[in-house]
Amino acid sequence: MRKLCLAMAMAGMLASGLAHAQSTLRVGLQDDPDVLDPTRARTFVGRIVFASLCDKLVDITPDLKFVPQLAQSWSTSPDNKTLTFKLRTDAVFHDGTPIDAAAVKANLDRARTLPDSNRKSELATVASVDAPDAGTVVLHLSEPDASLLSQLSDRAGMMISPASFDKDPGGKPVCSGPYQFKERVQNDRIVLEKFPKYWDAANYHFDRVVFTPIPDNTVRLNNLRAGDLDIIERVAPSDAKAVKDDANLRLAPVTGLGFQSISVNLGNGARANNPLAKDKRVRQALDMAIDRDVLNQVIGEGQYQPAYQPFPPASFAYNKSFEHAGRDPRKAQALLKEAGFDRVKFEITFGNNTTMQQVFELVQAMGAEAGFDITL
Repeated sequence: MRKLCLAMAMAGMLASGLAHAQSTLRVGLQDDPDVLDPTRARTFVGRIVFASLCDKLVDITPDLKFVPQLAQSWSTSPDNKTLTFKLRTDAVFHDGTPIDAAAVKANLDRARTLPDSNRKSELATVASVDAPDAGTVVLHLSEPDASLLSQLSDRAGMMISPASFDKDPGGKPVCSGPYQFKERVQNDRIVLEKFPKYWDAANYHFDRVVFTPIPDNTVRLNNLRAGDLDIIERVAPSDAKAVKDDANLRLAPVTGLGFQSISVNLGNGARANNPLAKDKRVRQALDMAIDRDVLNQVIGEGQYQPAYQPFPPASFAYNKSFEHAGRDPRKAQALLKEAGFDRVKFEITFGNNTTMQQVFELVQAMGAEAGFDITL
């Protein structure tokens, strides 16, 4: 399922945007981000914080076009195995050091080699990185990779100061975006302050951005209504009508690149020793047991787009042939029997918020009809 619903308090936003009556933008998040190191980070809400904190080599527009950010331009060799970036000359990290080719190379090499990096697979085709001069970065690829620019428009392309690599970058990041890290209180707030030396600082009008994690949908919305927040992300579908009917609020639904998925441990430790990991027919049966349209109607109240692939319709990689509807529990049961099982037990771990709890309770019930005993 994919859609991000934002709600914002119109009076406060208009006042701050037009008259600067409010110098702080207060954002309510559904979850608390994990580490604020783009190389090691995993969470969706972390991306929301990174958008203000860390610039990337390239950015994307709402219609998925690549545009410059830290890189002013780029070119690809005729064999598609060399990607060359020309960097901005006016960008600095939050510690004042320049964002030059050596710093970009250091970041990419760290993302490729750090033992606990979550960017390794995203940069797997990068065989080596060169910095022939201060303004040029050259990526040598092991094979052509159509996805690489996309990866570099996300956390794989975010830059932090190399001087901070050994100074707790996940806890006190020294990044490169329009806002710099001020403080973090776990499960309470993340505070960013405007970076006056940012290359595009004139187009950022808040002095401070405060992110507040509030997992409970109702509490998050009530904080918005009370004026304690200016924007909240992921409005509960059951609250969407009330937000639309409130003249003081605005609902902004956006079909995004993100999606919710079930990831299966195929080979990591003893927990991978189970039928779901060992036999693809069991995984296919689970897929057949789940009706995404029912999830959308019952929990999403029809507001979400069922996702059968990682790519949204706006993407060049979207393949309509993967789309389908409904579920087939009988065929799922037949696949389980073909694999040698009457019933299969496994455990699902999910994010601690109201909507995801509802989703996976319904997945649990659907799975039970098809032969799965799922523990949440």
